[in-house]
Amino acid sequence: MLKRRTVLTQSAALAALAGAPLGAIAQGRKDAVVLAMALEPPGLDPTAGAASAIAEITQYNIYETLTKINADGSVTPLLADRWEVSPDLRTYTFRLRKGVKFQNGEPFTAATVKFAFERAGAEKSTNKDKRTFASMETVQAVDDHTVVIVNKELDPDFLFLMGQATAVIVEPKSADANATKPVGTGPYKLENWVKGSSVTLTKWDGFRDAAKVKLKRATFRFIADPAAQVAALLAGDVDAFPRVTPRSVSQFQNNPKFQVVVSGSRAKTVLAMNNKKKPLDDVRVRRAVAMAIDRKAVIQGAGDGFGVPIGSHYVPGAFGYVDTTGVNPYNPEQARRLLKEAGVTTPLELSLVLPPPPYARQGGEVIAAQLAKVGINAKLQNVEWAQWLANTYGGPHNYDLTIVSHVEPFDLGNFDKPGYYWGYESPKFKELYNKYKTSPREADRKKLIGDIQRLLAQDCALGWLYQPQWVTVANKNIKGLWKDMPIFVNDLAALSWA
Repeated sequence: MLKRRTVLTQSAALAALAGAPLGAIAQGRKDAVVLAMALEPPGLDPTAGAASAIAEITQYNIYETLTKINADGSVTPLLADRWEVSPDLRTYTFRLRKGVKFQNGEPFTAATVKFAFERAGAEKSTNKDKRTFASMETVQAVDDHTVVIVNKELDPDFLFLMGQATAVIVEPKSADANATKPVGTGPYKLENWVKGSSVTLTKWDGFRDAAKVKLKRATFRFIADPAAQVAALLAGDVDAFPRVTPRSVSQFQNNPKFQVVVSGSRAKTVLAMNNKKKPLDDVRVRRAVAMAIDRKAVIQGAGDGFGVPIGSHYVPGAFGYVDTTGVNPYNPEQARRLLKEAGVTTPLELSLVLPPPPYARQGGEVIAAQLAKVGINAKLQNVEWAQWLANTYGGPHNYDLTIVSHVEPFDLGNFDKPGYYWGYESPKFKELYNKYKTSPREADRKKLIGDIQRLLAQDCALGWLYQPQWVTVANKNIKGLWKDMPIFVNDLAALSWA
């Protein structure tokens, strides 16, 4: 373990810190931390928006869930002490933790859980996982500390889903204001949000395990520009940057002041194709697009080599993974043949919408150059995250191609969502997915998940690019950073200074 620095006298410390950057002040006090994020969230309510940046600030910090997803992907108790599952995997009885309160003083009870889940599945809900909650046949508060949930169909991933940000337990009186005034049961509460700059959380002394929480304050700074990200770390203005631009890694790997953590993920970086728009409604054209792309070159250009090629919406290491990268391999000559066979006159003009993250902007340039070689002119359209959410992901789905990382570990159900932004519809997929969701035997589910991956690859519903590896650069003295990232969270209560 690294030796602690000599403690300064109070007067010397004040003099030393007077002109120090924010990160240095945090290190001096040992009770605060400054983290950075590439994107600012549109709000602070993870039950109301799809942006993963919301959970990066709020999940397990302000809000809590019945179960907790750990860095290794395991699921352990959080607001639920324990649970029992029926033999048919449809009924879950959760025994809730006692003595828990919300930050506005209201008690956490089974009735609160019932409210939160029925709200999430309601007709007007904008919860990204609304379908999960709408599929709950009943949510019964048996007593103050017992909730029984009966699902309409079994879901082998249900306990994991109950630990995701969309399943946070919200308090009825404050729920509608959570986007700007979040109230949860977690160890931190919102102190300040300076739009366009930062969000600051402070330790909540009313938290049930407050004595175990080391950091009193955490500030999240928003730094989109890759060069500015590097500068902030080197200057000590930022103590940790989870999911920093991979392009920066070489500047920190041999620097004794920093630690570099390369994390595995369950994310899928994809070239989404609008299956509803001509000529992309023709599988031959979608396959031509996919075969024009050299995934390894994209990984190098978009992620500086930190990634693994994938051929379907599933990643190595996940249950039942099969390698489908050979279904639509890099083959420009075949891509040109498929376009001709589909009756496409080249050059084919398509829009390529790119949200702000470097993997999208950098990857878009690489892909556009590759597509040009087979007669497809991809017109790059750089948009802000709010625009992407409103016009590409939501609303009119106004795009041909777009690049984005889907970070949820279990999101195959998106291919069965009516009106989802990529417009894929397949009775065969629906049949396979329903069988997977309703098969109690693990061996059957494993086979079905393989069949699903092969079907998606053959239908070329998307252009799958790679499984990203996320890089965290941090001050060497910070302890408790997640090694892997099955979900995007910054678990502040786990952090401390050495």
